[in-house]
This record gives sequence, structure tokens and C-alpha cells, in this order.
Amino acid sequence: MVPKLPWNIKNDDLIECKYRFRRKLVPSIVARVNGREEEGGENTESSLARGGLFDKSLRTTLSEQPQPDEWGDHFALHGRSFPPMGLDRSSLNRRIFLLGSLASGTVVGSLRRARGDEDGRPSVLNPKATDGDDRFEPRWEERLTVKVGNPGHDRQADMTGRDDKVIQAALGYVAGLGGGTVQLLPGTFTLRHPVVLPSNVRLKGAGAETILTKIPSRSVELANDSDWYDREITLAQDGGFQVGDGVVLRAKDTHGNRSLIIKRTLVGRSGNRFRLDEGLRENLWLSGKPTCSSMFPLLTARERTSDVVIEDLVLDGDRANNEHLDGNYAGCVFLQACNRFTFRNVEARNYHGDGISFQITHDVVVENCHVHDNADLGLHPGSGSQRPLMRNNRLVRNSIGLFWCWGVKYGLAEKNWIEGNRDYGVSIGHQDTDNVIRENEILASGKVGILFRDENRGKDFWPNRNTVESNRVIDSGGEQGVAIDVRGKVHDLVIRNNTCQETRGAQKRTGLKISPEARKIEVAENRFEGFAADVVDQRESMT
Repeated sequence: MVPKLPWNIKNDDLIECKYRFRRKLVPSIVARVNGREEEGGENTESSLARGGLFDKSLRTTLSEQPQPDEWGDHFALHGRSFPPMGLDRSSLNRRIFLLGSLASGTVVGSLRRARGDEDGRPSVLNPKATDGDDRFEPRWEERLTVKVGNPGHDRQADMTGRDDKVIQAALGYVAGLGGGTVQLLPGTFTLRHPVVLPSNVRLKGAGAETILTKIPSRSVELANDSDWYDREITLAQDGGFQVGDGVVLRAKDTHGNRSLIIKRTLVGRSGNRFRLDEGLRENLWLSGKPTCSSMFPLLTARERTSDVVIEDLVLDGDRANNEHLDGNYAGCVFLQACNRFTFRNVEARNYHGDGISFQITHDVVVENCHVHDNADLGLHPGSGSQRPLMRNNRLVRNSIGLFWCWGVKYGLAEKNWIEGNRDYGVSIGHQDTDNVIRENEILASGKVGILFRDENRGKDFWPNRNTVESNRVIDSGGEQGVAIDVRGKVHDLVIRNNTCQETRGAQKRTGLKISPEARKIEVAENRFEGFAADVVDQRESMT
């Protein structure tokens, strides 16, 4: 049975709500529509089995003994899914949904429809392995595992080696048989090329005893011009490069001021003349001072790779012996245009760039990881990445601990320890909307604890509709430091139940600073201690 809302909901009505799933059935629903509270008494029966919605503005009446929360399927309300997938089991914070094209005022809430079977086909309850069906698969008790170790160190190894080639060979073998696990035994693997992760694999180490690092970087100038359609380069000197090396080709664009950065693999050679795995697609002319450098991420994947788990290993970028390469191209981990990657118990350290960087990569989970002492960003959910989940991580001594890039939406960062980052503990900006930052410990940030960036380059690029709650922000910035800094025309923020503390003396330090151009900022139940000014709301000076 699909329950009906009894209210007269019109197009573009505003509904305020929170969502949480319960095992119990829901006998009644209360919501606030355009500020008026109304109630419907329809029993949800099987269509909302395990489901429920509640808070001060949208509640359910549960049975006498509510069961523990259980995260289940999400609901759909006239084509809009909520809560955002990838969020945690506890309740989402208040969201504002602008509902358009409401015709009948009914909630489409069956679990089957929420999974996408809107044509009424039965749910798949007991899947069977069927040739060509990659949507449903039984949960097998055992899948293929290949063990990889250093030569002479472990007789359990199926394959042995000390560099990227043995890991890549094992991954290729496992992926070719439908997926499974590559188990890296204790040892150190020194890479000359990034490990490229295929779909449907797990790369698992032995904790701190499994280390992936890279060779020191070298840079050599090019000796000849190369056009955009060429697939080869000529180096001015040997430089120690080998066939199979991962390299970055860099130059200045002779027609403009932009820098050219091209990632390639050396796949053939004659003297100092090397064949590339792909064409250049940019002009590398001597007038742009082109170079070839042995720089690359330690772990990466081709675009459209999906369903990968990396856990229990150390990624060491050997920062002291490598040149800088920023997180839009590399890092201990660099991904672009991928789906459903999970990082668990990974230590990402000492990269001369970012720790973990992923761009337009969706449903990424990073949990229980230690990301530290990287030159740039610790954890970098990059441009366009949807629904990242980042929890229980330690983000320490990077330039920025957690950097939300552009257009990162419906993400959750919770229970992370973010300490001693040189600029900002957390930075969120350009169209990063509808995210939750909660229950984090943000300590000793160099400039600001939590920064909402002023994104004034477009009509509405500000980080709107985000929630910051139940965080502890301690000792942020210098003598004029700010714990939480809200800049620009940002709107619809919730900042509540946070503890902002200054233990070094008040000086000119501020707990919460709000831009004069900000609007609809809900500030409630926060605690401030030790500041010269607890809250500086610059909007008040404009009235």
C-alpha cells in the first residue's frame, strides 16, 4: 500500500523534514508544509516496512519499544530520492526540498520502486548467477585470492616481486576471472609506474608492514619539438628512464599562459627517443620548455572503473625525494570519473601533493584511514564527486585536512580527527552543497578551523545548504584566528551544537564569523570559550 498525504500540496510547496529508518511500521506521519503542521493517519503497511521519517518537523509515532536504527533503502518523492545515498545510519539533518510538478500529492514509497523497478517487476530476493547479468549476483562465501610478496620473504606468495609490475600482473589476473582479492604480504614495493586498479577487485595489505612507495623523481628536458598528434618524445639526455615508466610531461602553452600537464607511460625506446602509450593531444614545443618527469600517483584507475576496495596498507610518496605535483593530477591516490571505491585502514603519507584525491568519482567511502604529512590536501573529494562518506579518519599535518572541491554534494564527514593542518582544518566552497560535517575534532589549524570559501565568480557558487553540527574546533589560526569563518553570499547553513574553544589566550580571536552578505544562517546551541569575540555577525552591522 502506498500512503497518501492528506494535505493540499501545491506546486513549489516547501516541505521541511529529516529522515531516519526504523524497523517498526509507521502508523502516522506529521509534517510542516509552508510552516503549517498537518497530519496524515494512513498506515504505511508493507510499502514502508522498515521505514520511518521523523524529527521536530516530520515525525513518526513508533511502537512502545523502538528498535535500534537500521539503515535501509531510501524513498522517492515524485522522482526525488532522499535521503542522499552514502550517508550514515543516524538521522540526516534538516533538508529543504522544493517540490515541483506535484499532481496527486502521493508519496511513492515502496522499497521496490526506490531500487529503481518502477515498472512493477518483482524484487530479486534470491539471485542466481546468470550469464550477462551484472546487476544481481549471489554473495559468494569465497572468491579468488592471489597472494603477492617480496622474493624470498614469504613462501605463501603466489607471485613475487618488488615493484608495480607484480602487483599489476596479479590485479590483471584476478580481474580477468571476474574479480577477487590481491593480498599483498608484508614487504616494500617500489613503483616506477602507478598501480592501475581494475573494476571488481580488492587490494589488501598486511597493515603497516605492507608499504607501497615510489622511485625518486627525475626531470629531463625534451630535445625535439613534438606536435599534438605525435606519440613519441625525444629526451635531451638519458635521465635513467626505462620502458614501462610512468611519467608527467610538462610545458607552457605557447599560445597562452596555461601550463600543460600530460600523464603518459613510456612503452618503447631507441636511445633517448621514447614511444608513448597514447598520443600527446597537446603541442610540446621547445619554446614552451617541455620536460619529462618520473612523477605519478601510487594508486589510480582508468575512467569508469568501479567497485574497488583498498585496505590495510601504507602509501608513502617519499616527499623528500620527489617534485611537487598537485592533486588535480596525482597524490598517493588519484581517481577520476570512477564509482564506488572504498578505502579502509589505509595510511597515505609524505606525498609531494595530495594524500587521497578523487575527481568526479561517486559514492567513495574513506574510513579509518590516516592521511598525514602531505604537501597539499589531506583528503580531497574533488570536483563533481557525489555522496562521499568520510568517517573515523586521522587527517594530520597537511596544508588542508579536508578540502571539499567544486560541486561536491550529499556528502558526510563525521568523527574525523583533523589536527595540525597548516592552513585550514576543513575548507568547503564552490557549489559544495547539501553536505553534513559533524562530530569531528578539528584542532590547531594554521588559519581557520572550518572555512566556507567566498566563491564570487558566478551567480551562486557559494557552499549553500550545508550543516555543521556537534564538532569541536579548538585553537584555530594565529592571533586573529577564527574557528568557523562563513564568507561571501552563502545561504541556508545550519551551525549548531558545536564547541569552539581557544586555549592560548583570547588575543583578537573569534569563535564564529559571518559575512555581511550571508543569509539564512541558523546558529543554535553552540558553545564558545576563550575568544575575544564569540560571534561576529557582520550582518547586524548592516541593519
